[in-house]
Amino acid sequence: MCGIVGYIGKKAAYPILIKGLHRLEYRGYDSAGIALIDSVGNLNVYKTKGKVQDLETFVESKNITGTIGIAHTRWATHGEPNNANAHPHCSESETLALIHNGIIENYAALKESLIKQGYHFSSSTDTEVLIQFIEHIKKTENLCLAQAVQLALNQVVGAYAIAVIEKGNPDTIVAARKGSPLVVGIGEGEYFLASDATPIVEYTNKVVYIDEEEIVIINRDKELKIKTITNVEKTPTIKELELTLSQLEKGGYPHFMLKEIFEQPESLATSMKGRVNVDANNISLAGFIDNKEKFVKASRIIITACGTSWHAAQIGKYAIEEFARIPVEVEYSSEFRYRKPVVHKNDVVIAISQSGETADTLAAIDLAKSQGAFIFGICNVVGSSIPRNTHSGCYTHVGPEIGVASTKAFTAQVTVLLMLALSIAKARKTIADEDYLKIIAELGQIPKKIETILQENNCIADLAKVFTYAQNFIYLGRGYNFPIALEGALKLKEISYIHAEGYPAAEMKHGPIALINAEMPVVIIAPNTGMYEKVVSNIQEIKARKGRVISVITKGDHVVKDLSDYSIEIPETLDCLSPLLASIPLQLLAYHIAVVKGCDVDQPRNLAKSVTVE
Repeated sequence: MCGIVGYIGKKAAYPILIKGLHRLEYRGYDSAGIALIDSVGNLNVYKTKGKVQDLETFVESKNITGTIGIAHTRWATHGEPNNANAHPHCSESETLALIHNGIIENYAALKESLIKQGYHFSSSTDTEVLIQFIEHIKKTENLCLAQAVQLALNQVVGAYAIAVIEKGNPDTIVAARKGSPLVVGIGEGEYFLASDATPIVEYTNKVVYIDEEEIVIINRDKELKIKTITNVEKTPTIKELELTLSQLEKGGYPHFMLKEIFEQPESLATSMKGRVNVDANNISLAGFIDNKEKFVKASRIIITACGTSWHAAQIGKYAIEEFARIPVEVEYSSEFRYRKPVVHKNDVVIAISQSGETADTLAAIDLAKSQGAFIFGICNVVGSSIPRNTHSGCYTHVGPEIGVASTKAFTAQVTVLLMLALSIAKARKTIADEDYLKIIAELGQIPKKIETILQENNCIADLAKVFTYAQNFIYLGRGYNFPIALEGALKLKEISYIHAEGYPAAEMKHGPIALINAEMPVVIIAPNTGMYEKVVSNIQEIKARKGRVISVITKGDHVVKDLSDYSIEIPETLDCLSPLLASIPLQLLAYHIAVVKGCDVDQPRNLAKSVTVE
């Protein structure tokens, strides 16, 4: 959600900034802009509604010289997507330019005060209010830029990652963060600034992650200076990126989403590497081992997440309750943070986020922490906010996920939750050794079984062509595969814009059955595990009303296949592991329907990869 890029060094800034914006397009945006300071100190700001490519076209005849600059992709919050509301925003004197991720909650009060003092505004954004406020403080208090930013942020309420440059000052970028991610890359005689490491990895593997309420002063040819907004000096901690440039390329695939679907055999094997030891018949999660007693003695586990991660959490609930016999509650982070939940000191709270920056989940962590709970994080991005704000946790280790619709991150989250459930169960002695070993052995086979499903890609692509007419879909599943029905429906509506809903199959009779007719496609996840006979009955109810059934079935199952209009086969597996296989054909089905409809698969409208605001 929104993207920040900055550069200061010896090279031309514009090509680096534009390439960085392209790297950040996956985050979701509706306008783009750039600010540069040229060799004589002039501040040149260019911005436009639309894509980064539109910005490139817009600046073709403009002055884009300079070795310092900041750039931004905006996802609209305050004010519609248009040129005026695009970033960067300038102060009224046009001497300061600012880019901003996040939301300034008290912007209205600040704006009213500034208007009374004669300031004028050309946009509807909270960001313009912030830069005007910084300039006002700078002038009235006679401060340097860094001091003015620091004083302004002490009076701001909300979340932000900002970068500011100043006309006539080609040697300094001032940046700060609270609630939105920010990272500084350290090169040879140059610095890079970004929302995440994807625009930086091409130039350096040395980075500094900026912490909450920290300001970083980036001066040309000087060491990085960091201090808090309360003026406490901090020593930068330099870390080495695990990211590689090849992970950010499509690798011959037409879309990142398809590439990431096909990466799942490898990504799940990597996620389990060093953790699932089939030969030694055990699971080893360092974050669990170091805090075993917290889980063993927990009276309850609360899992908090949003979107796709919430669906993974539901599968985790089923597994933890079945094997570890601990009650589990799954909460939407956005609801948990506001509903005055009851949290006890002997509760374990598991927070799940692909990016590690989801604003609602971070707020849920803070709430649970304040009530004394032990917090365990599950995320994909090393160095992100959730690992830094939790007591312990587990990385999914699937590499960068660029497609907005989550695929490999989802299956990795499910895998980590299954490994955690088995670890807790083993420690609590609530699972039979025979069952424990059987699941471990089967987990080791999952990557190969996913490979066999991916071989059906062309058949699923052909099937997708049949259903591009549809305006609505229903997805049904039971037990472990009810969350897969939810996830399959979410994937379809995210990228194809077809309305789709997921339900427990038994709930169909309690309302959704009214929608069933010859024009309604119904996707049923029906492996030969769990409540198979019950699902067969549900299919018969649909066919009696002329519904069109697409079933996901275990290979060799002719009962459901004969009842269905179309079937997709998956290999046989254990009930608790079936979501890892059943999710793959639903990802492919959504992808191919979206492609046939001509949708922007990797950057679906209105969506952002990392939701860093409420």
